[in-house]
Parts: sequence; structure tokens; C-alpha cells
Amino acid sequence: MLVLVVVAQVKINTTNAYAGSIAWSNFFSRLTHSHPGRVVWVVFNVLLALLLMEIGIWHVIQSILGLYANFAVGWMGALAGDLVINKKLGLSPPGIEFKRAHLYDINPVGVGAMALSILVSSAMSFNMFGATQHALAPFWGLLIAFVAAPCIAFATGGKFYLARQEPLREGAANCVVCEAAFEVPDMAFCPAYMGNICSLCCSLDARCHDLCKPQARFSEQLSDAALWALPKRITAMADRRIGIFLAVFALFTAVIAALLGLIGFEYATILPGAARVIDTTLWAVFFALLILAAITAWLLVLAQSSRRAAEQETGHQNVMLMDEIAAHERTDAALEKAKAVAESANVAKSRYIVGVIHEIRAPLNAIFGYAQLLERASTLRPADAIRVIRRSAEHLSNLVDGLLDISQIETGALQLHRDRVNLPEFLDQIVDMFRLQAAAKGIGFFDERPHNLPRHIYIDEKRLRQILINLLSNAIKYTDRGSASLRIRRRGQVTEFEVVDTGHGIRTQDIEAIFEPFERGHVPAANAVPGTGLGLTITKLLTQILGGEISVESEVGKGSVFRLRMLLSEAPGPAAVAAERRITGYSGPRRRVLVADDDFDQVELLQDVLAPLGFVFFSASDGVSALRMAGDCAPDLVILDIAMPGMSGLEAAAALRVKFGEAVKILIVSGNFHDTPKVRAIETQATPARAHDGYLAKPMDIRALLEVIQKLLGLDWLVDPAPAPLPKLLDDPLLMARPGRQHLTDLLQLGRIGYVRGIEAKLAEIEDLEPQTAGFATHLREMVRGFELARYMACLQSLPELTGND
Repeated sequence: MLVLVVVAQVKINTTNAYAGSIAWSNFFSRLTHSHPGRVVWVVFNVLLALLLMEIGIWHVIQSILGLYANFAVGWMGALAGDLVINKKLGLSPPGIEFKRAHLYDINPVGVGAMALSILVSSAMSFNMFGATQHALAPFWGLLIAFVAAPCIAFATGGKFYLARQEPLREGAANCVVCEAAFEVPDMAFCPAYMGNICSLCCSLDARCHDLCKPQARFSEQLSDAALWALPKRITAMADRRIGIFLAVFALFTAVIAALLGLIGFEYATILPGAARVIDTTLWAVFFALLILAAITAWLLVLAQSSRRAAEQETGHQNVMLMDEIAAHERTDAALEKAKAVAESANVAKSRYIVGVIHEIRAPLNAIFGYAQLLERASTLRPADAIRVIRRSAEHLSNLVDGLLDISQIETGALQLHRDRVNLPEFLDQIVDMFRLQAAAKGIGFFDERPHNLPRHIYIDEKRLRQILINLLSNAIKYTDRGSASLRIRRRGQVTEFEVVDTGHGIRTQDIEAIFEPFERGHVPAANAVPGTGLGLTITKLLTQILGGEISVESEVGKGSVFRLRMLLSEAPGPAAVAAERRITGYSGPRRRVLVADDDFDQVELLQDVLAPLGFVFFSASDGVSALRMAGDCAPDLVILDIAMPGMSGLEAAAALRVKFGEAVKILIVSGNFHDTPKVRAIETQATPARAHDGYLAKPMDIRALLEVIQKLLGLDWLVDPAPAPLPKLLDDPLLMARPGRQHLTDLLQLGRIGYVRGIEAKLAEIEDLEPQTAGFATHLREMVRGFELARYMACLQSLPELTGND
């Protein structure tokens, strides 16, 4: 029995110690956000009990444990009043919430009712209301707490019960901090971690500062109470730390005073003769502990302030680190994007180089071959060879101009002109050009125009021609069978061009990409056709610059429709059309021209152009020589290349302007397209800052060169006299000797397919077989060589041998 009693007592004491450890643990974990473990608190409780027993005040503690009843009944009364009255009257929420994350730190209903109950019942316990009330103290405490709870709830409107609400959820989930599994109703959603968190992790977290309930913290409630109770002038001047210090110091003072008061009261009862000594001693201890309490409270406030400052600095550093990480991520993403763009550009460059090489080889081969034939003095007719060479050189120039156009558009250096264009003639030229190409490829070509097209319009003729040529060239290039068409509609001042083909078509996902440089879609048949992939890019950019818009509709295997809408204002008045005749010279005194270029071929070309017209020609190989020679020959015009050894053309122009002023006209030529914006910028400056009077880009058009020279020097050109009109007999094929019907039928068939070489061979054959038809053959040959296939066909179709009217 002795062993059983001892073991049972030890078990009871251990259980009590463990139960107390739960209270200690919950309280201090919420206060200090630290949880050393309940075993620590069990050991602490046992040691505290032994200490109280050894120091000999156990009988004092035992005598005052009756006061605990006041606390117990106060708590029970407040709880009973809340459950029985408040919930029935709707003064408190219907459910019971235990999660700290959903509660105010201090609820005036429970805390206020319990505090009022303890205050009254403790006063009765100390015989302040007589012996009878001393005996009834617990009952009065229970009643006061029971009545005070609904009264305070009614006064506060029950708003201090729940700091926030969440919808009811079921099931289980893992805590985002400890990752342990809990029932969802036992967890709270944490906005700091953006997930469900268990009650222990919620108590231990010190960095969130109750982010889930910012207005429900104890400090905020104290601040609100101070603002309500104290004048605004005092609260505005008060330091937050001073307020916290006073609150903590008052709490420490109250605890010390209550403890020492209880001890003095009990010992005065046991030893009434020593009451005076006990009071003096306890007052001395109180004031000594009061100083320690003040120091401790201030240290706690400073520690809390330091901790908050450290947390703010840590948070600031974390934000900076996160910003730096985000910046690094953006930099990495930009680097990856730049790498992808660079790789794409490298692939595009390789594709472009391959395409350009393929495009350049064809005209170079024609130029090189015909040049060799002419050099060997073959039987080839020089006019035909020169025509092919010129056409091939124009093709090469167009390839280079395409790159120049893109660069000028991107840098904003492209200049537009307002030309007065004869629209029907302009369209006839383009249609004749592509009808021949379509016939050579064996496909049809149709031209549909409305009757209300204006005679003349204002537009940049070169750019509009470039747009239509690019679209029609692609239509014929990517069409193997069927037809290509140019359809024109006009509504008011808006003209719509439609280029329709029955070719390979474009995939829907490629429609936007085909306007990118070097992109030609992903249809295998289209990629098999040679090309650089710049045509549509230039077309779209030029269309946007001219104020128009372009759209595409296409279906793979059925063809495409490119629509170009543009505002073409009508130009009133008749056009003065003058036939172009060959320039043979100029009137007036002879003019001196100085050409400075380090390329001898360019100098020789200009000499061959200008010397036969009567100009006195001088040449220099660099800028320094040009300045020296200009001083000797006093030229009227100086033509300067920009890139020359030593002094550049622009520097030489500036020196010539300083030396001769406006007496010498200066024309700048350059083959470097990146010089164009710089030269154009100088041209816009006022004299004398402008060192030159004109600019031309290589390769030069001879007609443009002569126009600039005429403008700069004010020349009047001398031209060949207009050719006398031939007699009607020579122009009318109906009056000429014609070959037989079969020959005419063959010529008509060759014209329908656009086989120019076949037509020329057939005419040569007719001349050999029937010499008397040489005039008729010459008449047709001139139309074919001028690419006037429409006139050629009309001529043949009007003959009675083919119309059946003979």
C-alpha cells in the first residue's frame, strides 16, 4: 500500500506538472514566439514546487490558494454568460472559435467581465465589505461575471470576437511550415505564407506581425483605447515606445504589488506582533523591485524595438535581394531573348547570303557572257547584247537598292516625292512588263480596271512602282499554272489594288511572318523558288510610309490575294508630254567640269558621258589633287566621290566652298548608302554651312545626272531634231507585203505565249524565204524589241488573213 500511495502521488504530481506545462507553453509561445518543448516546462514546474517547499512559505501559498477561487469563478461566470446569454441574444458569433489567427488578442467581453469579477471578489476576500461578504466572495464574483459579460458585449456591439472569417472547409491538408497533416477546420489560412498553417506554427511565427489581422493585435487595441480615452494633443506628442514602457511597467508593478501584498497580509495574520516590521520590509522590497521592474520593462521595450528594427532591415534586405534576383532573372531572360534573336539573325543572314548569291549570279553570268561575246567581235547584234547587259545591271542595282531601302526606312532617312503620274500609262507599263513574264511562264495574266480611274494622280511614282512590281513579281514567280491578275477599284480618292494568283498559297500561320525580312513562309514549293525574302518586307514598309495598308488572304494550293489600299489624289489639268530625244550638247559658253574619284572606271564613264556634250573635262584621283587642280582650271562644276584616300569628298567640298564660294557648283556622288543621311542632313542646312549643291547615289542614272547638271549650271540642252513622220504606207501593215497565212498564224501563236526569241527567229526565217516581206518583218520586230506585245498582237489580229475577211 505504501508503494502504491507513493507511486500514485508521484503520478499525480507529474500529471499536474505536465498540465501546467501546457499552460506555460501556450502562454510563452504566443508571447515570445518560441517553443522550447513541454518537457522543459514540466521540469520547471517540479523545480518551482520543490523551491517553494524548501524556502518555508508553503503554508503561505497554501493559505492564499483560496484566492484562486475568485479567478476560477470569474472565468466560469464570464464563459457561462457568453454561452447562455450572448449567443442566445446574438451578441456573439453562434460558433466557438479557437484559432488565434481569427481572434482579437483582447476581447473586452471576457477579459473585462473576469477582471471586474476578480476585483470585486478579491476586495470581499480581504474583508473590505465585512465578514459575511468575505464568505460570499466567490458567489458574488460568479454573479458579477455572469451579468457583466452580456452588458459589455452589448456595449461593444460584439465586434471584438472575430478578427476575420473564413468559409467553412472540410478535409485534411499539410501545414505550409511544418508540413504536418491536420484537419482543415483546425488550421488557418496564412496570408504571409499563402497557405494553411497549423496553430503551433502560427504561434511561433514572428515575422508576419499578425498580417492576417492587422487591427486585432494587442498593441493596436491599446493605441485605439488611448486615442479614445486621451486627448488628441497628448496622443500626438506621445512616443509609442513610452506608451509600451508605461504599460509593461504598470503590469510589472501590479504583479509585484499583488504578490507582496498577499504575502504581507498572510504573515500579518500569522504573526500579528511583527506586522509593522513585515510592512516595512515588504515596502523596502517593493521599491527595490520597482526599480528593477522599470529597468526590465525598458530593456524589454528596447529589445522589442531593436528586434523590430532588425526585422525591418532584414525585410528591406530581403526585398532588395528579391529585386536583385528579379533583375537577374530579367537580365537572363533578356540575354536568352537576345541570344535567340542573334541566332535567328545569324540563320537569316546565312539564308539571305545564299539567296543573294543565287540572285546575283544570274545577271552577272549574263553580263559576263555578253561582254565576252562583244569582246570577241562575234556576229551577235550589239543592240541586243547591250539591252541584256543593261537589264542585268538594273537587276543587280535593284538587289542593292532593296537593302538600301530597308536601311533607310529603319533609320528614317527615306525621302518621298510628290510626282504627277499619268496613271493609265503607268499601269500600262507595269502590265506590259508582267504580261510578257506570265506568257513566258505559260500562265495567264489579266488586267481589270474601272472606267473612273483618274488620268493623273499625285504619288511617289518610284515607290508605287516598286510596290506593284514586288507584288506582281511574287504572284507570277509563285504560280506554276493558272493565272495572275491585277484588279483595280476606286472609291472616292481611295484606290484599291488587288494582286490575285492561283499559285502555291500561304499558310495561315505564316501570313504575318512573310512580311519579316528573309521570311518566305514554310510551303516547300514556295521555298524552292529562288529569292531573297526582302520584297514583301520592303512592300509593307513603303505602303505604311505612303499612308496605305496592305492585307493578305490565302489558301495553300489555291492561291493568294494581296490587297493594297491607298489614297491617290487626282491631279487636275492636262499633262505636257514631250517625247524624249537624245541630248547632243548645250548652248552658250563651254563649261569646265572637274571630277574627283579614286575609281578610274567611274572617271572614264563620266568623261564618256560629258565630253561628247561639249564639256571641258578634268579629273583627279583624290581630294587634295582636286583642290590643287581646281585652283588651276577654275571649274564651273565639281563632281566629288565621298570615299577617297586622304581627304574625303565632304572635306574637299567644304574646302572648295571656302575657297571659291558659290561660284563653283559642287555635286556629291557616293556608293555608300550609310553616307546618304549625313549628306541629306548637310543639304538641309542654310548657306554657307551647306558645302555642296546636289547629291547622287551610285550607280548613277545618266538621265538623272544630266538633269542635275542642267539645274546646277542653268543649261539649255541641244537635242536631236524630232524624226519626221513616216508615210502612212510604211506604218500600215495592211499596205505592206505580208507572208502567207501559215507564217502569220505561227507569229500569232508565238505572241500568245510571249516567246520573244521565237518571234525574232520566225521573222528572220520569213525574211529569208520571202524577201519582199522585209518591211512587214521589220515593223513587227521593232514592236517586239520594244516589248510592245499588246501592239504586236493587235497588229496581227487586225490582218484580214487571220480574221477571215480577205
